[in-house]
Amino acid sequence: MNFKGKVERYIKEKLEENGAIHMTLIDPDKTTPNEASKIAKSAEKVGSAAIMVGGSLGVSEHLLDEVIKKIKEEVNLPVILFPGSIAGISRYADAIWFLSVINSKNPYYIIGAQIQGAIIVKKYGLEPLPLAYLILGEGGTVALVSDTNPLPFTKPELIAAYALAAQMMGFRFVYLEGGSGGKPVPPEVIKCVRKTIDITLVVGGGIKNYELARRAVSAGADIIVTGTIVEESKNVEMALANIIKGIQDGVKLREMN
Repeated sequence: MNFKGKVERYIKEKLEENGAIHMTLIDPDKTTPNEASKIAKSAEKVGSAAIMVGGSLGVSEHLLDEVIKKIKEEVNLPVILFPGSIAGISRYADAIWFLSVINSKNPYYIIGAQIQGAIIVKKYGLEPLPLAYLILGEGGTVALVSDTNPLPFTKPELIAAYALAAQMMGFRFVYLEGGSGGKPVPPEVIKCVRKTIDITLVVGGGIKNYELARRAVSAGADIIVTGTIVEESKNVEMALANIIKGIQDGVKLREMN
C-alpha cells in the first residue's frame, strides 16, 4: 500500500505553488447529492484545491456514496473523506483523512475506530492521509460526539505541545478545529503551533469571511477548511471567493514578515 500517494503529492505541490490553500467541506447529512455537486462546482471555479466530505452525525455509507459519485461527475478536484465514524468511509473517494482525535478522553476515538477503519480503507484502496485532529475552544458537536474536552484557546503552548507530539509520532498533518459554527482558532494559537511544528497545519471551524481567512493564513495556517458557510450562504461562489482571496492576501502578508 502506498502511504504517500498522489493526493498527498498534489496537496504538497499546491502548497509549494500557492503558499496556502483552501478546501471545501461538504456534510452529506445536510446536503443532497445534487446540492453537493453544485457546491463542489462553485468551489472548483473559484479556486478551492479539494473537496472534503464528512460530518459528525447522521452519515451513512450509502448516502456518502451517492454524494461523492455526484460530486465526481461535476469536478476534477480530489475528494477527501473527513469521517466522523467508520460509517464515513466510501470506496468512491480519492483519499481519507485517517485521523486520530488525540485530545479525546476516549481511546476509541484515538485508536479504536482507526483499527476498525484501517481494514476498510485498505480494502477500498483509499489513500490515507495521517492527520492529528485537535479540538479546541468551544468544540461544538464534534467535541461531544468524540468525548473530548476541547483545549482552551488561552493555552497556546499546550496546544502546540499536542501538535509537536503528533509530529513526533509520525503524523504528517495537524488539524486545529475550532468547532463547526463556533469561534475560529485565534491567530496567536496558530502562530504558536506554526513555530513549534514542521508538518502541514490545517485550520477549520468558524472561518466565514475574508478577514478571518487572511488572519489565519498570515499566522501560519497552510490549509483553510470551510464548511458551515457553504450550507448557510445564499451565494456559495461569492462567499468562497472572498475566503480564498483572504488566503491569498494572508500568504502575501506572511511573506512580508
